[in-house]
Amino acid sequence: METDTIDVSSEDFGVLARQVREAGLLNRRPGYYGAKIPLTVAAFGAGFAGLVLVGNSWFALLIAAFLGLMFTQLGFVGHDAGHQEVFRSRRANRLLGFAVGNVLIGMSFGWWVPKHSAHHAHPNEIGRDPDIGDAGVTLPADGQGASGNALTRAMERWRAPLFFPLMVLRSTGIYVLGIRRLIRQRNRAAGVEGALLALHVALYLTCVFWVLSPLKAVAFIAVQQAVFSVYLGCSFAPNHKGMPIIESGSGLSFARRQVVTSRNIAGGWFTNLLLGGLNYQIEHHLFPNMPRPNLARAQGIVRAFCLDNNLGYREDSLIGSYRQTLDSLRASFVPIVVPVPVPVPVSA
Repeated sequence: METDTIDVSSEDFGVLARQVREAGLLNRRPGYYGAKIPLTVAAFGAGFAGLVLVGNSWFALLIAAFLGLMFTQLGFVGHDAGHQEVFRSRRANRLLGFAVGNVLIGMSFGWWVPKHSAHHAHPNEIGRDPDIGDAGVTLPADGQGASGNALTRAMERWRAPLFFPLMVLRSTGIYVLGIRRLIRQRNRAAGVEGALLALHVALYLTCVFWVLSPLKAVAFIAVQQAVFSVYLGCSFAPNHKGMPIIESGSGLSFARRQVVTSRNIAGGWFTNLLLGGLNYQIEHHLFPNMPRPNLARAQGIVRAFCLDNNLGYREDSLIGSYRQTLDSLRASFVPIVVPVPVPVPVSA
C-alpha cells in the first residue's frame, strides 16, 4: 500500500524540540519529585504499618489491596527513573530505580530498562517491540492454519475475553522474566540485583508471615499481587493496544512512528494520578525524558505540531480505550498496518 503523504522530517521535529526546550519542559522538577517520592514511599510504608495494626485478621486483605495499588504507584516512580526524568545524574536515577524496583517492588530494574527502551525505539513494530511480540501472526477466525498446541490455539481464539483475567498473572511474569535474565547474565551487576531482589522477598515474606497465619498470609499475597498486576496492566494497556501495528523495517520517521502508535487518555488530575502520567503517552513517546509533571504543559504544543503535520492526535476516554483494545483482539487478524510513506520530492 502506498501513500503520497510526506513524512515528518527531522527538521520539522527539531522545531518542536526547540519549542519544548525553550519552554523549559525538559528541565528537571526537583520540587515535584522531592514531594512525590517521599509521599509515595510513606503511603507504601503506612500499608505495612496498617497490616501490623490490623494483625491476624481477614481485614488484612483490605490492606493487601491497598498495597497492590501502592506497588503500582511505586512502579510509576521507577518508570520515571528509568527514563532519567527525576535526577540529572544517570547514576542517581539508576540507584532510585534499584531501590524502588528491586527492593520495594521485587522487579528487576536492570531487566526492565532495556526492554522498555526497545519498546520506545520501535513501538508496535512487528518483531521489534517486546511488548507486542510477533503481532502479525494471529489466528484466523475459523481456526484453520493455526500453529502451536491446543492450549495456544484456545488462548489465541479467546484472547479478547481472556485479556483482563490474564492480567492477574502480569506481576508473576515480570518477576520470572527478570530472574531469568539475571541467571543468564551471571556477572557482578546481576549478583547485586539478585541480592536486592532476595532482600525484597525476605522482608516482604517475613512481615506477612510474622503477622498473619499461613492461610491468611497466602490469601494476603494473592490479593496484593492480583491488584498490583491488574492495576499495572490496566495502566499500560490503553497506551498502544488497539493502535496501528507497524511493519518491520517500515522506515517511518521518529515522530510519525511515535505518534500514530500512541493514544492519550482524556481526564483531569485524577486520571493523571491514576495512570502515573502515562495518560500523556504521545508527549511521553516524543520526549521520553520529560519529567512527568511537564507532560500536561507540553500537550498544547505537541498537539498543534501533530495536527499541522497530519500525524493525527489520538485521545480517548479510559473506558473507550479498553473497548478499542478488545475490539482489535476480537478481529480475525491485526487490523491496521502502517504503510511506508512514499517521499514526495520538494522543489527547491
